[in-house]
Amino acid sequence: MKPYSYLICAITVISLAGLLSCSTAKKEWILTSPSGNIQFTLKTDEGKQLFYSITLSDSGTSHTVINASPLGIRRNDGAFVTGLSFLEVTPETQIAESFKVLTGKQLSIDNKANECTFTFQNETGAKLQLIVRAYDDGVAFRYGFPETDPNRYTVEEELTGFAITGEGRAWIHPYDKVTRWSPAYETYFENGIPIGTLAPSAEGWAFPALLQTENAWLLLTEAAVDSFYFAAHLNQQADIGLYTIRMPEENEANETVPQKPASSLPWLSPWRVVIIGKELSTIVESNLVLKLNPPSVITDVSWIKPGRASWSWWSDAASPRNFASLKKFVDLAAEMGWEYSLVDANWDLMEGGNIEQLVKYANSRNIGILMWYNSGGAHNSVTERPRDIMSDPVKRKEEFKKLAAWGVKGVKVDFFQSDKQRIIKQYFDILKDAADNHILVNFHGCTLPRGWNRTWPNLVSMEAVRGAECYGFDSLFTSLAPSHNTIIPFTRNAVGSMDYTPVALTDQKYPHITTYGHELALSVIFESGMLHLADRVEAYRSLPADPKEFLKNVPVVWDTTRLLAGEPGKYCIMARCKDGVWYLGGINGTDAPQSWEIDLSRLGNKDFSALVITDDDSPRQFKSLKPTISKGDKLKVDALPFGGFVAKLQ
Repeated sequence: MKPYSYLICAITVISLAGLLSCSTAKKEWILTSPSGNIQFTLKTDEGKQLFYSITLSDSGTSHTVINASPLGIRRNDGAFVTGLSFLEVTPETQIAESFKVLTGKQLSIDNKANECTFTFQNETGAKLQLIVRAYDDGVAFRYGFPETDPNRYTVEEELTGFAITGEGRAWIHPYDKVTRWSPAYETYFENGIPIGTLAPSAEGWAFPALLQTENAWLLLTEAAVDSFYFAAHLNQQADIGLYTIRMPEENEANETVPQKPASSLPWLSPWRVVIIGKELSTIVESNLVLKLNPPSVITDVSWIKPGRASWSWWSDAASPRNFASLKKFVDLAAEMGWEYSLVDANWDLMEGGNIEQLVKYANSRNIGILMWYNSGGAHNSVTERPRDIMSDPVKRKEEFKKLAAWGVKGVKVDFFQSDKQRIIKQYFDILKDAADNHILVNFHGCTLPRGWNRTWPNLVSMEAVRGAECYGFDSLFTSLAPSHNTIIPFTRNAVGSMDYTPVALTDQKYPHITTYGHELALSVIFESGMLHLADRVEAYRSLPADPKEFLKNVPVVWDTTRLLAGEPGKYCIMARCKDGVWYLGGINGTDAPQSWEIDLSRLGNKDFSALVITDDDSPRQFKSLKPTISKGDKLKVDALPFGGFVAKLQ
């Protein structure tokens, strides 16, 4: 929630006093987005409780997309729910800034919004603020306790709700039950279930939640979670479409840290975020989560290099203990022109050589080594090692200094198992200590991205997804992956980089029914600042020339992203641009063949020369085409059941 001062840090604030419909006598206040298409309305009822609603205007017609929804917080010293008295509202201010990020769906971002802060007091005189921002693609709001007090207060409950208007469909996944390995945001998304459906267990639903109503697409999530609050999810019940905030489960992190957040004052909550659009493309292309985070705290970012990495664990879980096996994956990275190679769990038990020797060998081939660590500590009981380093501030700092001296480029830190405040703080402590030593960070077994990579650009990716590793231990993944792959671009990957570990062409314990074209397309469909390519050395070495060349050159950071077509659970066709070249990926999540005629008008009115790599007659063969596409023409591609394609247009 803190520091309070970063609310307007690095933002140009222009006073627009008098434009906001508000006064001390009113019981209703309105804030509109810069273009006027989205309107946030704040009201108090007879019991002086706060409610809000949101409308979306389309072609001159306004539709309510969020009905009257509750606001409020209970603190250990009193409630900010009913009996609230309005004190003041700031003049409406305009946020107008531009910034750059180093990873993501778009690197140069314009941040434009209207903002207002409303101050109320409860019956004891304690103050509560509601800070609201209206964007052209959504609304965000957060709570603030503005008074100064060194005593620590505890949030007992947050009552925020999202009342979805009308009937519709939801793509949302259950929050994990607490186990040795979870929560980690790794359950399957439900595919188009009715809005308001009861979650399958008391733990409720996880963010993000994608919702389709008659008049809009909406994505519910949160942003700028920091070490002064918890990361939230949603309650089990959503009667009449009212989804409400839920704290982390009490038994998370082996019950070693408190469930409820505490802080001195002033104190800010994370942003509650509703991304809104008439078209699904608005959801996929939105950078709202990033915009709500503080600017970068790293001044010199020249050492931060996103990239591609070979990875041995997927095809050989014992390989991190074998120097010779790991050396082959370093050689693969060098042959493919990839920047990195990841050494996974238990590398400290390596035989035939040691990790320092491997790092030296990799450096001699201009390949950066990434190294796995357990985040525990007492908060998890996972035995994979090394552990008890990332949880200890002294050991962690010493370890990062040692890695930097060796020339190690990054770490993968795993098994956090909780969204409680103190575990959230550990993420930030790791990011800071890593940045101090020029080390990249990839979180696994972790929480959902909340836009942290704007503030800490050394955070290159996060897992928080049911990814390709599940071919090794989940018998359901074979049948569910094709559809699942067409849901997560619209949900999980819409809010941040996603380390799915794609392009698994060979079979693991459970074989894949996706085609080679589908698997190759995941390198474009999924965005990750560190692209870990999952398969074995032989799989990539034996590729035909065109797919191999594509994987040698596919970017991992993008100047812009465009959703060209898609429906969650059925198909997705994504276009991403880097240095004037468009890379397209398309996947079919159904068991029926598809013939797509893809409208390229959103890529500019241009002629293109193209390389298209798609399914051949066999699902485990590629076919290359090199059409010339004239202005206004559509790209025609056939896909097998569970098939896909990539294209490079220039």
